Amino acid sequence: MDPMGPADWDQVREIFIQGIVTGNATFETQAPSWDHWDSSHLSCCRLVVRRQNARLSGWAALSRVSARQVYGGIAEVSIYVANDCRGQGVGAALLEKLVEESEAAGLWTLQAHIFPENEASLRLHQKAGFRQVGRRERFGKMGETWRDVLLLERRSSVVGA
Repeated sequence: MDPMGPADWDQVREIFIQGIVTGNATFETQAPSWDHWDSSHLSCCRLVVRRQNARLSGWAALSRVSARQVYGGIAEVSIYVANDCRGQGVGAALLEKLVEESEAAGLWTLQAHIFPENEASLRLHQKAGFRQVGRRERFGKMGETWRDVLLLERRSSVVGA
């Protein structure tokens, strides 16, 4: 597991696009530029898993949920695993390390919006201590279809306890 840097962007973007193609990972329809992605994610808690051939197996990062100071300890999880690495423990390793780094950075709550159809992601987050706190109905449109998302959160037992 390594910190993510700008040199990783092409592979991070490729894995993100694989998630977009599934139709169950994100509302996004295109991967952003590095500058846009970089400015919308926290500078801490950016992780990649490298294979022996230097190809990335997956990545994880956090973004702020609000610019208001009172929400400074809350972040939104993004976690993506390459198609050919799913079901191999990459996501679990990334999420475990992301939780550890988020607590070291002083974050007390991690949240995730997950499509109900993305059962693998739901299981992954629940195994990492996330619990479902709500369902946001008709949260956003994909094409002409309204989609619900489940809101999951994990409260730190270390920060803000």
